[in-house]
Amino acid sequence: MAGQLKEVRNRIKSVQSTQQITKAMKMVSAAKLRRAQDAIQQMRPYAQKLQELLSNIVSNSEGEAGMALAAERPVEKVLLIVITSDRGLAGAFNANTIKLAKSTIVEKYAEQHRRGNVTVWNIGKKGYEHFIKLNYKADPTFRDLFLNLKYENVQQASLAAMKAFEEKQFDVVELVYSQFKNAATQKFELERFLPIPKVQKKAGATKADFIYDPNKELLIAELMPKILNTQLFKAVLDSNASEHGARMTAMDKASTNANEMLRALKISYNRARQAAITTELTEIVSGAAALQG
Repeated sequence: MAGQLKEVRNRIKSVQSTQQITKAMKMVSAAKLRRAQDAIQQMRPYAQKLQELLSNIVSNSEGEAGMALAAERPVEKVLLIVITSDRGLAGAFNANTIKLAKSTIVEKYAEQHRRGNVTVWNIGKKGYEHFIKLNYKADPTFRDLFLNLKYENVQQASLAAMKAFEEKQFDVVELVYSQFKNAATQKFELERFLPIPKVQKKAGATKADFIYDPNKELLIAELMPKILNTQLFKAVLDSNASEHGARMTAMDKASTNANEMLRALKISYNRARQAAITTELTEIVSGAAALQG
């Protein structure tokens, strides 16, 4: 009986220690989430408008020179830029991002994958560790971007993808990331990066005629890389905010579960202690009765 009480006491101490860690992690994630949420909410309208502008320019400049980044080619070589996190304990955040990337490869690029023509660039260590373990063509070049999350660092990844596309190392580039909705909700997205997607024209719609100043070629050459850099940076900020939201939610649930476990363990401990006291009293009374007899 004494051994059972000691075991329950040890379990209670263990759960209490774990609960302290989960509460601390929740507070840290909540503080980081506030900054990350402010960053993506300020960035998203600007980035979405730029993407819309770029798609309109590409759609109305089809076949013109200087549109190498919008060139549609038969898809032989594929690049997936998969954005996960560096750390775990964020619920199903990383697992869902990886699941979307793998399902995209299996369902959309199965033939290219069979020929070994699907490459994965990972932003975030968790994705890289998973894909390298399964023998995918995973590139660690931009794996550690979250260690120093700045526009200039993300820009390097974007420029590298653009250069590889222009040199025909890849025929299509896709982004796989988590779009931040709120602390408890993330939407896992597959988004075309290159070639630049065109606006779907409605039947009977007239072609928009833009006035360019300075000339169109100069504007396209200047705007295209900047808008694509912004698009990738937005995806990284979205994933960063989603990670902290998912971790804060996961740690909150873990703390709640720890409370329930503690309540059950304390009830079990009190019952065991009561049973031990009752047993001891019974033995004392029985001994006293035997002496009197």
